[in-house]
Amino acid sequence: MTARTLPAPELTEVAPGAFAYVQPDGSWMINNTGVVRGTGGAYLLVDTTSTEARNRALLEAVARIAPGAPRALINTHHHGDHTFGNWLMPPQTPIVAHVTCREDVIAAGLIASQVLIGPDYGHQELRPPDTTFTDRMTLHLGDRRVELEHVGPAHTRSDVIVHLPDEKAMFAGDLAFAGGQPFLAEGSIAGYPRALARIRELAPDVLVPGHGPVCRGDEVPRLLDDLAEYVGFVAEVAARAKAAGWTPLEAAERERDNRFAHWQESERLVGNLHRAYSELDGEPLGTRIPLAKIWPDMVAFHGGPIGCFA
Repeated sequence: MTARTLPAPELTEVAPGAFAYVQPDGSWMINNTGVVRGTGGAYLLVDTTSTEARNRALLEAVARIAPGAPRALINTHHHGDHTFGNWLMPPQTPIVAHVTCREDVIAAGLIASQVLIGPDYGHQELRPPDTTFTDRMTLHLGDRRVELEHVGPAHTRSDVIVHLPDEKAMFAGDLAFAGGQPFLAEGSIAGYPRALARIRELAPDVLVPGHGPVCRGDEVPRLLDDLAEYVGFVAEVAARAKAAGWTPLEAAERERDNRFAHWQESERLVGNLHRAYSELDGEPLGTRIPLAKIWPDMVAFHGGPIGCFA
């Protein structure tokens, strides 16, 4: 992997008192997080990030606009780039997530730092969410409502959208990748379009994706259209390839030159096809597929170890 310098993160106000912390270039383990302020100095965080250095930089940026301990931290799903900073939260700060997020954080452990090579992850401790819900939860920061809604399985089993209904703003977690292929191997091909439809139904004017630039106005439905078209493409390839007797890797190789190939992380197509095959076999949505089964095929398609940047 060729070393390069990434642009500095940007903390941008996306609605009054709501901020997106955007880390370019949005590739593996370089995700977006959020800060939502309420009245009386209360605030909450939406997700953390991957390495110790990135998490400490995030907290330093947050402290400039929202001093003191956060009222809560929301994990939109279990992946390490969104949860590896949980351990840096004060003990009194609850970590809120869907019930399956807690289960999957514990089950996954720190494996992401072992398979996604490149950066110095620094000190790591596993801290799973300690406040969980099943369908919906409303948090109140003074007069500000923050609506949490479980819409998985989609990207993962535990996907939660963080919706500010009065401000028409949303933190979508990794339900939305802007410029990258969505990764559905731990979620659902069938469930992902339903999650996108729910976002569309809520009609946010501003959408903060889990990776990539913030979308505003007409950019939001265009992104949702693109993502829906992508998952339709995966489903169509899977049905045709499975009927032909091809493996997910063989199918991805045959479809390497596709209209989404210019999106980042094209190796995710292989993992997504593994998920599609599972559903075509009739396995229940959200059935765990061992990473050891998926990752070698993704590495083979990529042409070498899959890494992320320091």
